[in-house]
Amino acid sequence: MAKKSKGNRMQIIMECTEHKASGQAGTSRYVTQKNRKNTPERLELKKYNPILKKMTIHREIK
Repeated sequence: MAKKSKGNRMQIIMECTEHKASGQAGTSRYVTQKNRKNTPERLELKKYNPILKKMTIHREIK
């Protein structure tokens, strides 16, 4: 059998920046994957926040 390598894909959690700053209860988080070789910096994407009911910027957290 071949050895399994660690690989370049890693699972990350993305959290809404606007919701965190507003101080409202709850949080909007998404789980996704990224290739750490191609994008070593923190990922930032526009995603839908169901609590605020609009598209907001979500940043990678550790």
